Amino acid sequence: MEAVWQIVALGLLGAVLAALLKKHTPELALLLAVAVCGAAALAAVRGVREVWAFLEDLLAAVEISSTLFLPLLKTAGIAVVTRIGADLCRDAGESAVASAVEMAGAMGALLAVLPLMQAAWEVLRSLL
Repeated sequence: MEAVWQIVALGLLGAVLAALLKKHTPELALLLAVAVCGAAALAAVRGVREVWAFLEDLLAAVEISSTLFLPLLKTAGIAVVTRIGADLCRDAGESAVASAVEMAGAMGALLAVLPLMQAAWEVLRSLL
């Protein structure tokens, strides 16, 4: 819980500093935003380890194959990274690039979840 407060404080401080820098040097404001996003992501990764351990225990208890569950986690990760990347592009004034990043993220999510969709299709075909 303490890490969440640190990330929020870092984000607020970074946002205020970026707003001040944007008036005079927008390039530095963008670099600051990228640095804050990177630092927040590194801080958040610490908590992911605990969640991952819990999910592994859960998968073992209910006997679900990790090959079916892993695509969902990959898709969630792709969504987060895509959102941050597109928002940074929009902050830089590049909405067309942001749209391209979002499109690439959507395609990446589809590719990540493809094994799960194939497994579901095989189950449906066996029922028919």
